[in-house]
Amino acid sequence: MKLIQVRDYEEMSKKAADIVISYVKANPNAVLGLATGSTPTGLYKNLIEDHRKNGTSYKSVRTFNLDEYIGLDGNHPQSYRYFMDEHLFNHIDILKENTSVLNGKSENPEKECERYEQMIREAGGIHIQILGIGRNGHIAFNEPGTPFTSRTHIVKLAESTRQANSRFFQSLDEVPTHSITMGIETIMESREILLLASGSSKAEPIRKLFTEPISESFPASILRKHPNVIVIADQEALKDTDPEVIKDYLMKA
Repeated sequence: MKLIQVRDYEEMSKKAADIVISYVKANPNAVLGLATGSTPTGLYKNLIEDHRKNGTSYKSVRTFNLDEYIGLDGNHPQSYRYFMDEHLFNHIDILKENTSVLNGKSENPEKECERYEQMIREAGGIHIQILGIGRNGHIAFNEPGTPFTSRTHIVKLAESTRQANSRFFQSLDEVPTHSITMGIETIMESREILLLASGSSKAEPIRKLFTEPISESFPASILRKHPNVIVIADQEALKDTDPEVIKDYLMKA
């Protein structure tokens, strides 16, 4: 696991975009794993700006999103399909048929999990997976206690996760209680992982990521076993982590 320390959210987003853009230029058929929420929106803005200014093409790129709420269809403003269309897909030249988001309205969520796994396999696996980190250490919607061997599966969301996401809804009552998410083993099969963290609210999970034992009680800890993880974190997210610990992971920004 390597660390790029940046000043703030803007620099984090720009650095992440530079890595993704360079990869797509070198690998036009790249398979990207994408995340939602406030953390990656700056990354997506930078990808859009680069596409408009420099013409970086996504026509042959495939994407797979990490998760989706159960009960929301793709037209719901808080669905992750809607989020991705609004924040990225509608603004670049990617083919919609090459963008995959789990179907939250599937009549058979278990079969939807199997279908998604098969699609990822048929695409040859994910080349670069974008991740955020939850305050309780969750990655995607894999809450504490999720087996490291998990594949795409149905999740009952932790109350802390629902509360954190309630800012996107009118009230906590509107936040779905379940989601479908890529499993931890599925994520770990990605060739490269970029974990983005910004702000003081991520200081405690980032500290734990670098200092605490690998345990299913803190799902993100498994990333220390992946051969190619880059953490891009700003000063606020790193403020609780001992600089002596960080220095062994540092890459040049």
